[in-house]
Amino acid sequence: MPKSKTQKKEILDDLIKKLGNFKAAVFTDYKGLTVAEAKQVRILAKKQNAEYIVAKKTLIQKALDAAKIKDINVKDMKGNISLIIGFEDEIGPAKIAAEFGKTHENLKMLGGIMENKFIDLDQVVALSKIPGKMELLTSLVGSMQSPIRGFATVLAGNLRGLLTALNAIKEQKI
Repeated sequence: MPKSKTQKKEILDDLIKKLGNFKAAVFTDYKGLTVAEAKQVRILAKKQNAEYIVAKKTLIQKALDAAKIKDINVKDMKGNISLIIGFEDEIGPAKIAAEFGKTHENLKMLGGIMENKFIDLDQVVALSKIPGKMELLTSLVGSMQSPIRGFATVLAGNLRGLLTALNAIKEQKI
């Protein structure tokens, strides 16, 4: 069923608002994706503070123009276009599309937007291979804890040695 002008205006306003405060976005072709599979993508996106949006190419193009994101012509992209928009992590949308695309060949990455510039498919694929923000923070915390844990182990070893020596002296006196 076709959308009314007010519905299209609401979708456009929503897209403009989301493209005004995003970190990165990935264009995907969703042709052949079932409703259940699209719901799975939405759930994956929501877990990573991102959003999966399906809209007509003309609405996406108008939203990009209104958000002052230049040098992107959505009408030249082949297939049915959807967007995965990340609000927290620049790598998140690419990871979502790549992860879901591994098991569902109907979702194909086409390109993306980072720092208000178009990035091609090769760059999106390269981004998807980089560890995410949470993975990097976890690694950093582990690296910071390692010297502290080692120091605590050395101190505990010295105390253990002292206790062993005191127990040996106690055994000799008994």
